[in-house]
Amino acid sequence: MSTVLKNNNKSFLGKVVAVQGSVVDIWFDSKLPSINTLIHTGPNNSIAIEVLAQLDDHRVRGIALTPTQGLARGMKAETDGGQLTVPVGKEIMGRMFDVFGNTIDHGEALPELPRKSVHQLPPSLAKRATKSEIFETGIKAIDVMVPLQHGGNAGLFGGAGVGKTVLLTEMIHNMVGYHQGISMFCGIGERCREGHELYHDMKKADVLKDMVMMFGQMNEPPGARFRVGHAALTMAEYFRDDEHRDVLLLIDNVFRFIQAGMEVSGLMGQMPSRLGYQPTLGTELSKLEERIANTDTGAITSIQAVYVPADDLTDPAAVHTFSHLSASITLSRKRAGEGLFPAIDLLQSSSKMATPGIIGDRHYHILQQIRQTLAQYEELKDIIAMLGLEQLSVADRTIVNRARRLERFFTQPFFTTEQFSGLKGKGVRLSDALDGCERILNDEFKDLPERAFYMVGTIEEAIEKAKKEPSKEEKKPEVEKTSTTSKETTKA
Repeated sequence: MSTVLKNNNKSFLGKVVAVQGSVVDIWFDSKLPSINTLIHTGPNNSIAIEVLAQLDDHRVRGIALTPTQGLARGMKAETDGGQLTVPVGKEIMGRMFDVFGNTIDHGEALPELPRKSVHQLPPSLAKRATKSEIFETGIKAIDVMVPLQHGGNAGLFGGAGVGKTVLLTEMIHNMVGYHQGISMFCGIGERCREGHELYHDMKKADVLKDMVMMFGQMNEPPGARFRVGHAALTMAEYFRDDEHRDVLLLIDNVFRFIQAGMEVSGLMGQMPSRLGYQPTLGTELSKLEERIANTDTGAITSIQAVYVPADDLTDPAAVHTFSHLSASITLSRKRAGEGLFPAIDLLQSSSKMATPGIIGDRHYHILQQIRQTLAQYEELKDIIAMLGLEQLSVADRTIVNRARRLERFFTQPFFTTEQFSGLKGKGVRLSDALDGCERILNDEFKDLPERAFYMVGTIEEAIEKAKKEPSKEEKKPEVEKTSTTSKETTKA
């Protein structure tokens, strides 16, 4: 998988002295390689090992980035002192890569491209942009309730099967239409099936030419999965710093990065910390997250799926990830069960951008009104379950009707799910979404049925949908007729 060293004149040699699964100890007589140096060994130099520790004056311990089958003690190891690198350039657009920068999409061979080390420092504070801007996604629930920061980190928190990957693929589709930018998809610990489906879906949607994909698959050694995030960021930084373009970096998923780090830590013999996580969890996550930034030349906006083990948001993996985010989008299994997609828990989700100085007074006022309405509805749910809607006061009933219409208005058909749902995808501008929410809050549509607001784009579509559906009055005679018929049947 890895590229064989070509720089043999400057390379220096060692020999393998111990092999324990993915952990390899290598002896060097003279010069000792530094941390993060890449060493090649095995048959035809096909096994790549990254140095993680210097044990003494002659021995280094590394983690294999490729399977270690066929590796034995006494085998020659060589290095030129370089680190793991990936190719950068315009030619990488529309291609799929592994952690070494090799194409894995069975396409044409890449021309000779410059390569950069995956270990880069975050941009200095002097280079970072100080102005906060909103990143529009075209998804109503996110743009209105959880505005994302241009050049910030947003987290998608949720358990298995609540729609994290679908939401990410929809954002890739909308990135081209709204920002004319580049999308970089990084799959950490992805299943081969998911990568294959995503590649062909993006090709079918004609957005592959504006994106780069990188995968560290689930069946690869932990060392490769641990470095694939850094490799993807190196490619994204090229487009930001050299091409001066905005990049949308989608990571699926950060928990698998932490998990790979936990495996590497265990293999290296480090003492585990809380709940079995590695003691260096905070440092490792910071090295990855701090490279995502908005600079003078361009911005990397990151949206990261974060698998939450057993839906427990107090898990150390989720807690450490929270501290790096400018917005956190929590997905709810309950809403997914009710068919309210995207299944975003609007009260649990939050954004640091939701202040009047950034999003404006009108947006902030509407957002606060929506949160208040939904919170009041949540409190009334127990009373409704016990006593029924009829026992509520007129004011409370108005709040319930308003909240239920808002919940349904925040559902949206996605472009990437058209083949499954049969509904044409909709992208909604923030101004249109705010207008719709404001009119619902003002009770303009209290006579419209709730189902008219389900899976629509703008509020005008909801009005059109209500006109097409038969009203309650038209349906009543049918019900009466049915009941009369059933009475007659009973008499007979």
